[in-house]
This record gives sequence, structure tokens and C-alpha cells, in this order.
Amino acid sequence: MIHRHAARQLRDALDDTPVVYLQGARQTGKSTLAKGLAEQGFASYSTLDVAAVLAAATADPDGFVAGLPRPAVIDEVQRAPALALAIKAAVDADRRAGQFLLTGSAGALSLPGLADSLAGRMERHTLWPLSQGEIDGTEENFIERLFAEELPTPAAAAKNTEDDVIERICAGGYPEARARRAGRRRDAWFSSYTDAILQRDVRELANINRLLDMPRLLALLASRAGQLINQADVARAMGLPQSTLMRYLALLETTFLVHRLPAWFTSMGKRLTKAPKLMLVDTGLLAHLLGVNAAGLRRDRTLLGHVLENFVAMEVTKQLSWRERRCMLFHFRTEGGAEVDLVLEDSAGRMVGVEVKCSATLRPRDFAGLKALAAIAGDRFVRGVVVYLGQEVVPFGQALHGLPVTQVWAGNAPGP
Repeated sequence: MIHRHAARQLRDALDDTPVVYLQGARQTGKSTLAKGLAEQGFASYSTLDVAAVLAAATADPDGFVAGLPRPAVIDEVQRAPALALAIKAAVDADRRAGQFLLTGSAGALSLPGLADSLAGRMERHTLWPLSQGEIDGTEENFIERLFAEELPTPAAAAKNTEDDVIERICAGGYPEARARRAGRRRDAWFSSYTDAILQRDVRELANINRLLDMPRLLALLASRAGQLINQADVARAMGLPQSTLMRYLALLETTFLVHRLPAWFTSMGKRLTKAPKLMLVDTGLLAHLLGVNAAGLRRDRTLLGHVLENFVAMEVTKQLSWRERRCMLFHFRTEGGAEVDLVLEDSAGRMVGVEVKCSATLRPRDFAGLKALAAIAGDRFVRGVVVYLGQEVVPFGQALHGLPVTQVWAGNAPGP
């Protein structure tokens, strides 16, 4: 079984919190991880994907919860919203830590009953699709290295070829999709996967009259991955009111198909773009929605640039979900056109910029956006890096480096 880096954070949370909610897309391994933890000391495991269990939880939530041996795992809890109050009553009567591990294929904040009823009693964690480090059996330390006084560049980082990186992009991080041969069989899995989420999960979360709009919208958003979201333009292309589009976007985020990257800006009067960027949570799914394979990405360098940026952004997002260093992730763009694909800001206000290039060589102009960010951030700026498809670590002036993209998932053997 693949070691998931989130396991340690979940165990830590269960040591001092009554309820822990593990959210994430379907087929990312939540149930497998929860079952693994259950085997290490939980008294019971129940999944609401079983019709009889769901019926019992829905008909008598209080009785269902009272009858569970504890500590208990309840899988796919979003399917029975009424359980939230029953769990709250149980926890209020007994505040011991680690009583409930809940999993769900919808974000907790989109489930008002769960988020409101268990406020102050529940800690939330997200399980994303497999990271490259999890696939390779290493624990990435890219974020720690970016903020280090001197930039370490592990010699052990594999010098993968461009072809290998593109294959990683197209394979994505869903375990079941990765287990299939590339091509038609993997495409069949992605088609079934998106149909199941859009027809089942979205229908359960919201009453949408025009459910057929959702696949079209997801395909349109895939074509704009890694770019600023112009909601008015997308609404026109879809023939939807902007209010409806905003609701649909929220549902796609709630079911972990898309992820919005907010813009970094300052209150100092700088002319900065505040529109978010849109990312697909998984680049294997992104390639499927675009109808492109590895050979197609090699031919179309512009498309490869957008997809590679999406890939790196999501790898960093995954790492942020389990690292000790707490950081916020943004993008940066001025109205004059200077931009940085990723900006990490830690709790002390220190900042690192990461630019993504799909070329095998670097030029001084590739660092222009990082220099603009450094000028605005001042002493808060730690360093800027350009990750690219070349093989060498290249210094480009004070606090600026070019790094092979493989450095993003370089690391050590995972901890227990």
C-alpha cells in the first residue's frame, strides 16, 4: 500500500481533537487511509456508501451514532447531513479526543450542518490525489528548502527527462487511473469518474435544473487551466447568468474537481490584478478533458506550459496540506503584465516566488516577474526560483535560481 503523508497529521489530530474530518475527491484513497487507521485502534468502521447503513443513519441519526462502538470511522458522511447534530450531542456528552474520524467527498465548509454543528470540536484535513513523492516513495521537502537560509538542492533528485515529466502529468494522481494502461482504458476511467461525480455528488449537494451544463463547464474550464478566471467571459460562453456560474464553480470546487488560486496583493496602492487563477485538481483528468496525450503535449508547447504550471501548482498545494510550515499559496500579476505563477507566504509574512517554464534552457527575462515581486515585497522576499525542464541548478543573481522541475518532488524517505 502506498504511504500517504497525511497519515501522520491525522494521527496527531486524533490525539487531541474529538472529531477529525478527512475531505477530498472520490478515489483519492480516503477510505483506504481511514480503514488503515481503523485497523490501528478504531473500534468500528461504517460507510454510508452501503445502502442499508445509509438508511439506518438517515432514519435514526441519534440511534445510529449511539450504537457505534467508539472510536468510530464513518465514511462518506456527507450523504447523511443529519448525522452532524447526533455527533455533536455525542461529543458534548463525552469530550475525549479521537472519537470520530469522518471522511467525505465534499468540502466540510460546503456542508453547513457539519461545519456549524461541530465548530470547535472538529479539525479538517484534505487528501489530494497522490503526490509525486508518494508515488516515488519519498517525502517532499520543497517548501522547507525554499525558505531555508541557503537553498539546498538534493543530489539524489532524479534527473528525469522531459518525456518522463510529461508522462507523470498525463498519469495524474488517482490510484485507480494510474493502475490502468495509458490511452483508451485510462480515458474510460476518467469518463466514468467525472460522470459519477457530476451526476451523483453534485445532485446530492445541490438542486440543479440544468445538470447537463456541468460537463460542458468542466471541459471549458479545463481549456483555461492555469489562466486567470474571467467569470463574465465564461458565463457568456456557457450562456449562463454570472450568479449561476458562480454557484456551479463553487460546486466543482466542493467536489474537488477544480481549485482556485487567489491573487496576492498588497494594500499599499500597487496596481495588481486580483482575479484568481483556475487549476484542475488532477492533471491526468485535465489531459483527458483536453483530449490530449503525451505526444500531443510534446507537440503543443503553449498547451504544455499551461498544463505544467497546473501540475506544479497542485504538487505544491499537496505538500502544503501535510507540511509543518504553514503557508498561504497565491499567484502574482501586475496590471503591467509582470507575473509569478506561485507565491508562498508564511505566517511571518516571508515570501517565496516560483515561476514555471516549459523550456529546457533559461534566459534572464524568465526572472522578470520574480524581480518585480521582490521589489514590491522588499525585505519580506526570501528568494525566487524558476522551475524548468532542464537538468541543471543555475544561480541567476542574488536570491534567484533556476531549478529542474524534479526538485519540486525531491525529498527523503517518508516518516512513520
